[in-house]
Amino acid sequence: MNFNFLSPVPDSVLAHNELLAQQTMGKKIKIHSQQNGIPEIDDVKIAILGVLENRNDINYIGEEFNLNEIRKSLYALFPGNWHTAIADLGDINKGESVEDTYFALKTTISILVQKNIIPIIIGGSQDLTYPNYRAYDTLMPMVNIVNVDSRFDLGDSAKPMKNNSFVGKVILDQPYNLFNYATIGYQTYFNSQEEIDLMDKLYFESYRLGQVSKDITIVEPVLRDANIVSVDLNALKASEVNLRQKFSPNGLDGKEICAISRYAGISNKVSSFGIYEYKPSQDDEITSGLIAQMIWYFIEGVNYRVKDDDFLNDSNFKKFITLVDDQELIFYKSVKTERWWIEIPFLEEINNKLKRHTLLPCTHQDYLDACANSVPERWYKAFQKNCV
Repeated sequence: MNFNFLSPVPDSVLAHNELLAQQTMGKKIKIHSQQNGIPEIDDVKIAILGVLENRNDINYIGEEFNLNEIRKSLYALFPGNWHTAIADLGDINKGESVEDTYFALKTTISILVQKNIIPIIIGGSQDLTYPNYRAYDTLMPMVNIVNVDSRFDLGDSAKPMKNNSFVGKVILDQPYNLFNYATIGYQTYFNSQEEIDLMDKLYFESYRLGQVSKDITIVEPVLRDANIVSVDLNALKASEVNLRQKFSPNGLDGKEICAISRYAGISNKVSSFGIYEYKPSQDDEITSGLIAQMIWYFIEGVNYRVKDDDFLNDSNFKKFITLVDDQELIFYKSVKTERWWIEIPFLEEINNKLKRHTLLPCTHQDYLDACANSVPERWYKAFQKNCV
C-alpha cells in the first residue's frame, strides 16, 4: 500500500497509550508506529489521518502544531459496542509547498475511499477541504459537501486560496463536480449580504445557528445526503474551547457538535469527515477532549448505519403522495428506520446532471408541511438546481 506521505504517531503518544486500561480505544485500534510501520488495513473501516498543514490560514505566522493531545484524549476513551476496525495512520507533514500537502492528502483520501475506508481528517486550516473534495474527481460524478461553520468561506476565487475562501475554488474550478453545498451553524453577522444572496442564487442550503440550536434534527437530512463533511472548530462557542481556540461568544455547543458528528456517521453516504482549524495551547485539555468526543460520536454513528435507502423492494418503504399547487410530491418512509425521502422529478427536456428520479432525504415535518400545501424548501432548491 503506497502511503509514503504518512509519518508515524509520535512515541510520546504511544508511551502514554501504554499506561491506559486494556479496554480503551488506544488498545483496540491499529496504530502506525515507528517500530511497526503502517498497519494492515484490509479489514479497516475507519482511518484517522492527521494533516499538519496550516500555511493557508489567513492568520498564519509560522507556528508549528501537533495533534498529540487529541490522540491522547481519543485513545483514553472507551469504545462502544462497535464492530468496525479502526486504524490511526499517523500524520501527513507539511510538504515543500502547500500544493505538495494538498497532493499528498488528495492521493491518500482517494486510496482510502476506493477501499471503502472512511478517513477522519484532523487538520490545520480548513482549506484542506479542497484537496479532500478533489480526491473524489475520479470516484463519483457529483459530490455533496456539508460545511459546519460560522461563515460560508466563499471568498474571492480570483485570489490565492485561503482557509476563508476555499469554497469559491470548489464551486468554480474544473472539473465541476459539486452538486450541493450546505452550511450548518452560520452566523449572519460574519457573512456579507452578497455572500448570503449568492448562496440563495446557487440554491445552496444554509442553516443559521439559531435554527440549529432550536432543533438539531433539522440537519439530519442534509448530512444524510452528504459525501464530505467538513467541520470548522470556529463554529463552536468560545466557552466550549481553550484560550487560543476562542473565536466567538456565540456558536454551537459541545452537545450539538457531537450530535452533528453522530448524524454524519449514521449517514450511508458520508465517506470522509474532517475537523479543521485546531489550535493547541497550554490549557489544551478541553478542545482536544471535545474533538476526541466528536470523533467518538462519528465512529459510533458509522457503527449504527442501516441500509434503509433500497427503494427497489416495495416492502422496504411506504409511499405517500400529496398535492401542492398542482405539483404532485411523492414521499417515501423507510419501514426499518422511519426516515423520510422526497422524490425530485426528472425533467425530460433538460440535460440535467442526474438522469433519473432522485430521492432527497427530508424530515417528517416536510411531509406534514406538504400536506398543509407548503412546498419543502429542500425540495424546491434541489428541483431548481436540477433545472440548471
